[in-house]
Amino acid sequence: MRNHWIVRTLTVLALLVAAVACTPAAALAPKEFAAVRLADLPAEARETMALIRRGGPFPYSKDGVVFGNYEKALPAQSRGFYHEYTVPTPRARNRGAKRIVCGGKSRELCYYSDDHYRSFKVVQE
Repeated sequence: MRNHWIVRTLTVLALLVAAVACTPAAALAPKEFAAVRLADLPAEARETMALIRRGGPFPYSKDGVVFGNYEKALPAQSRGFYHEYTVPTPRARNRGAKRIVCGGKSRELCYYSDDHYRSFKVVQE
């Protein structure tokens, strides 16, 4: 009887491992993002979003470069899917910590970070 229980348990575990191995990582650990309305973003972020929608010109040389998502803070996508843009920070001597990262061919999916990629909010227009 005990062997039967062990076999059943191992079978269930094997099925679970197989299911996990075949499931995309994003589906295993869906990342919940707080949402922020475009109208509720700081004025500088709204201006940056307007530049993104127009296709530039951008004030910073690094605007529009590929965002690597190395920290896996955003949902996994192929390299080149995400692009980052600087949100000017008043009184900052450098680019500051605020960014907008957009994905997709027409940059339709955008995230706002005010803490240099430690956290993101999905932008709702």
